[in-house]
Amino acid sequence: MKSYREYLWVQTKKHREFINITPQVEAALKKSGIQEGFILVSAMHITAGVWVNDDEQGLLKDIEEWLEKLAPEGPDYNHHRTGETNGDAHLKSLLAHHQVMVPITEGKLDFGPWQQIFYGEFDGQRKKRIIVKIIGE
Repeated sequence: MKSYREYLWVQTKKHREFINITPQVEAALKKSGIQEGFILVSAMHITAGVWVNDDEQGLLKDIEEWLEKLAPEGPDYNHHRTGETNGDAHLKSLLAHHQVMVPITEGKLDFGPWQQIFYGEFDGQRKKRIIVKIIGE
């Protein structure tokens, strides 16, 4: 069995932003040479998330509004008593999850219809890292 690791770097222009990282993940898979196995994509920051879903602007807006409804931005979090101001970003990360695993078949991401990999930044405008770990043959 082989393994391959690559880091993707992102720096969002906005405080909260969703980025389709599927092309970068596919490029890493191609470099790995792995044809059958699994790929793990994980945000290496506690105020970000990674998920698989449809790349449709209305849905992305719905996701953003849903996350804001469940973990609204504001001063009411215990975390803010430590001097931080990003309690909502930590909770949004929990809701969105921090990683996904996708099967690899015949050298390609084995997605269902419309599936894409997204990075969600909830406390952005800083350089952040995503790990892509590929294991297989």
